[in-house]
Amino acid sequence: MSISLKMREYAERSSWIRRMFEAGALLKGRYGAENVFDFSLGNPDLPPPPRFGEVLREVAGQSGSGRHGYMANNGYLDVREKVAARVSNEQGMVVGGDGILMTCGAAGGLNVIMKAILDPGDEVVIIAPFFVEYHFYVDNHGGIARVASSAEDFSLDLDAIKGVLSARTKAIIINSPNNPTGQIYSAAELAALGELLADAGREYGTTIYMVADEPYRKIVYAGHEVPGVFPAYENSIVVSSWSKDLSLPGERIGYVAVHPQCEEREALLGAMTLANRILGFVNAPALMQRVVSELQDVSVDCSIYERRRDAFCGILSEAGYDFVPPKGAFYLFPKSPLADDVDFVALLQEEKILAVPGRGFGMPGYFRLAFCVEDDVITRSAPGFAKAMAAAAARG
Repeated sequence: MSISLKMREYAERSSWIRRMFEAGALLKGRYGAENVFDFSLGNPDLPPPPRFGEVLREVAGQSGSGRHGYMANNGYLDVREKVAARVSNEQGMVVGGDGILMTCGAAGGLNVIMKAILDPGDEVVIIAPFFVEYHFYVDNHGGIARVASSAEDFSLDLDAIKGVLSARTKAIIINSPNNPTGQIYSAAELAALGELLADAGREYGTTIYMVADEPYRKIVYAGHEVPGVFPAYENSIVVSSWSKDLSLPGERIGYVAVHPQCEEREALLGAMTLANRILGFVNAPALMQRVVSELQDVSVDCSIYERRRDAFCGILSEAGYDFVPPKGAFYLFPKSPLADDVDFVALLQEEKILAVPGRGFGMPGYFRLAFCVEDDVITRSAPGFAKAMAAAAARG
């Protein structure tokens, strides 16, 4: 075989979004892109805020020796201090620049964390439904992903989490606001999870990290806020990026922040800094570090996403779909009217609507819709959703 068996397995497990992309290409070629309602990809369509362009031009125009050279693997100190101020505000406690590692996006940050903490056979808990690549990030570094279910409204199910903890558990990854559900975990939930992990750590004589993946932190609706994880648990790590709040996913710029009282904090930060280099990231992009350092309080206009969410929820409600309105991110995760979510997604395709089956996120019986698309795409899709629901009802 020309490629590894592991990569063949990865390709199969991550294939649902790719399949939707391929199906979309066929539909767009047949009917025209303007007649296909593509809700398959979570690629933010809003342009970066105007301030981004101003800062980019300013920073790019600066000259001087070494401005595009290597720097410390954890990033520029002045940038890390500015990010630390942001994190301190979000987490409600003082975090210094020495507790920040600049990374190649949140995905790079998660891989750095996994490389730093996992020995072969160690376990990481992920919560269904989940971002599919969590499995890959854990496996990349010799770990084993253990899946815990969520509650019916996609909040944390502590009993389910407790049931998969073991002496080999090194971390749990939480994602709030969540992809694909848009759920936000409350401060009370996080505190209870922190107690659970602390109890398990004492029982097994280990350190279990709470890793909070937060790229959607600023994409929230209806007055909701995202509580900090640092007040809930000392052995917590935040990983995030500017992919969503500044619409910069292609620039690959993010960070990792470690709780000031984390056990073996210095060793952990040192291991992650080394991992940043040996994984081939070396350091986060120099230009983007300087740019985002000046944009800590800037974000896209979330009211646009909220308007789209409200319109989409109205369309789905009127057509009879069962779903939990998202509190953040830009996804809806309705229940499939058919037991087989793949079959129902096929019905949607007959109406030129592209969605991703829930099994792609570890939860069959649901499907994901990304509403980071033009308002017109959402409103014009309404008849198709109604027809697909009627077709599902006709099947009994």
